[in-house]
Amino acid sequence: MQTIDNYNFKDKKVIVRVDFNVPLNENFEVADDNRIRGALPTIKKILADGGAAILMSHLGRPKSGPEEKFSLKHVIPVLSDHLGIEVLFADDCIGTQADEKSADLKAGEVLLLENLRFYSAENKVKTEEEQAATRKFAEKLASYADLYVNDAFGTAHRAHASTAVIADFFPQDARMFGFLINNELEAMDKVLKETEKPFTAIMGGAKVSDKILVIENLLDRVDNLIIAGGMTYTFIKARGGEIGNSLCEEDKLELALKVIQKAKDKGVNLVLPVDQVLADKFDNDAGTVIAPVMEGRSGYMGLDIGDDTISLFSDIIMNSRTILWNGPAGVFEMPNFQRGTVSIARAISEATSKGAFSLVGGGDSVAAVNKFGLAEKVSYVSTGGGAMLEYIEGKELPGIKAIRG
Repeated sequence: MQTIDNYNFKDKKVIVRVDFNVPLNENFEVADDNRIRGALPTIKKILADGGAAILMSHLGRPKSGPEEKFSLKHVIPVLSDHLGIEVLFADDCIGTQADEKSADLKAGEVLLLENLRFYSAENKVKTEEEQAATRKFAEKLASYADLYVNDAFGTAHRAHASTAVIADFFPQDARMFGFLINNELEAMDKVLKETEKPFTAIMGGAKVSDKILVIENLLDRVDNLIIAGGMTYTFIKARGGEIGNSLCEEDKLELALKVIQKAKDKGVNLVLPVDQVLADKFDNDAGTVIAPVMEGRSGYMGLDIGDDTISLFSDIIMNSRTILWNGPAGVFEMPNFQRGTVSIARAISEATSKGAFSLVGGGDSVAAVNKFGLAEKVSYVSTGGGAMLEYIEGKELPGIKAIRG
């Protein structure tokens, strides 16, 4: 398989699938440029070699056709600033401007195509008719370039025109991963295939159902599985605890018990919180009380872990050599309920400084390490929430398979 680092892009036009699905404020200005910065090494490599880059991405979920709030033209100022050149723009990803500007593109230039999802053919692939339209759409995009580079890990789990189908229109040696996807795969393979023990996974977030496949796959690999966040209470209720108004998936109680038993059978240390911060309403200024995790109160809901749990989790994390974190320990967006999540992030960063390898992924976990200024203190921060989870589940991602063949 061809790799981007040893390829010379001189005099080549390269169509690059990037992930510019970035948040915009009310003035249509980029509110967080993390994903744009993530694509820069790949774009700069192409330009430095003497090639030209045609960038394609989606932004948001437009319902049908062009919408101002989902236009990728809003990304141009930030991208141009980062690259130090004026980025060109085509107002329709397969329109006249795209044809003409890609044909005229010179070495060292960058062209950004308008939002791919303004066409349903990008991501509607269920019926035979839709699949045919998707192939035609992908073939048109492929016609602009000599080479295809996929650097959008966040969409690699989707079998869309720009993430998977387009690769069919390039020879095997003319399709490759960008630096970002290469880094993602290396980080995940380090966790899954080159694991240094003890291996601890921290699974947080709201629902067991969102994470169950990941949890089941991890039970074959980890030494410690820490459960945190809203999903805690499904496990607590399943074990006979009182949870008051805390979040719970009533239809997953039996599943939670099976996970507990499976962990026991495999010799995995499954760790649940021992105490909690209970709140009388879902509000930063709610009245709070600390209670054992098995002893919830009527009218109260658990919104964070308590001090004893923080100590318990931190000790396990600090004694780990490989750490995977997906999902917060509480409602960290509210200052009064962020302590547990901050403590986990700090313990991971400290363990990393002592030689552990740490991978943080999933929107909320990434937001947490960025919010608390700890992103630089963990080994790797994944850009792909759903894609990362599916890869860890053991699934074959269409965007990865399309390149690897």
